Amino acid sequence: MSARVDVLTAGYVGDRVASSVVLVRENDVIVVVDPGMVADRSRILEPLHALGVHEDDVTDVIFSHHHPDHTLNAALFARASYRDVWATYRDDRWDDRCDVLPGAPSVSLMDTPGHTPQDISTLIETDQGLVVCTHLWWSVEGPLVDPLASDQAQLESSRAAVLALAPVMIVPGHGAPFSPSDLPV
Repeated sequence: MSARVDVLTAGYVGDRVASSVVLVRENDVIVVVDPGMVADRSRILEPLHALGVHEDDVTDVIFSHHHPDHTLNAALFARASYRDVWATYRDDRWDDRCDVLPGAPSVSLMDTPGHTPQDISTLIETDQGLVVCTHLWWSVEGPLVDPLASDQAQLESSRAAVLALAPVMIVPGHGAPFSPSDLPV
């Protein structure tokens, strides 16, 4: 078994900011990772619909961390469960976090603090190999030192832990997906 990954929006940072928004599908589980700030909600919904998914079909939303630029559009997915570093939330339930998504054994969560103490990365096993959605990198271009990091040394340790998993692709917090071999040495 493996999951399918589609980038709905490749994020950016500059005069304006948008998060990278990712769709993950496995079995009956449909996940959106980091539905945050974008220039217009259509930048999330149009590619979602083009892939044959309606927002009401989304079963899970994962937040890499709690900054608004990664969470702002969560309400687009009213029927979803929401997952973060602490728990899974649905309606008035607050349940313990599970590291492997029920019904999607190829999708798991990993603590990767550094940008914030509460960062997690989403690990997705695909037919091509491991894909990691993470804010450990803003983009392949940098910055190498995260100007907003709560703990740069911890961020470096989390980066090393992710790279040790040998991902084939990283979807950074604010940029296009890249191969780890594209990172500056």
